[in-house]
Amino acid sequence: MSALDSIADTVRPPAPARPWTPARIAGNVTLAFWLIAGVLLAWYLVLAWAPEKVAKYGPSYISGLLVTLQLVGISILIGAVLSIPVAIGRMSTNPVLSRLAFAYVYVFRGTPLIAQLFLIYYGLGSFRPQLEAVGLWAFFREAWNCAVFAFALNTAAYQAEILRGAIESVPKGQWEGAAALGLGRFQTMYKVILPQAMIVALRPYGNEIILMIKGSAIVALATVYDLMGETRRAYSRTYDFQTYIWAAIFYLVIVETLRNIWNLIENRLTRHLKR
Repeated sequence: MSALDSIADTVRPPAPARPWTPARIAGNVTLAFWLIAGVLLAWYLVLAWAPEKVAKYGPSYISGLLVTLQLVGISILIGAVLSIPVAIGRMSTNPVLSRLAFAYVYVFRGTPLIAQLFLIYYGLGSFRPQLEAVGLWAFFREAWNCAVFAFALNTAAYQAEILRGAIESVPKGQWEGAAALGLGRFQTMYKVILPQAMIVALRPYGNEIILMIKGSAIVALATVYDLMGETRRAYSRTYDFQTYIWAAIFYLVIVETLRNIWNLIENRLTRHLKR
């Protein structure tokens, strides 16, 4: 028997027992509380299950869910396109472009999304003659268009900062190395900088999408019948509080599904960094 085999056969000493510190006790108490609350909530939903209400309002919930997903998806895509020139402006050495981009980001990140939505949906209505004169009233009179417009402008500001921070996190030596290989500035950005920056930006992008999904509930205040809008309508007709519980469950399922998908994407893109 070799020395390595003898070492492998040696019985490891037992791990020391973890002490019951105040932090551990508080953590276990909190976990037990949420487990009990989850069981009680599930029991309440079973007892309050009403097949006639599910048959009547279930299709409306599905319709509202699709509206929510469409709203967030379209806004995120438009915001991603808008964020590119804003991020370029933020990194520009031109003081005019840099300050304009900073002002845009500062305003849309520093004010509530609901205020931006109301200013666009209700505020632009005060300028109806001017908008009709330039042919834009047909667009802004629709609540859906105003919601997409407000959400896209808001998320563009956040995505621009995510993109800028990710690009600036790439070491300057990457630029120098690419220049030594004879790569142009566009080739360096496309083939060297952006692939590394996307790894850094992936998690913040996922967080931004999740925040947009949860924030999309405010469009119900602008007469867009998304998931929360349909929930409010169902509650106004039934006065059954579990309508809001089911809405919360829908949102939780969406966020949890997205979180797991994002984890898979992140693991796939960063597999070369793991040993």
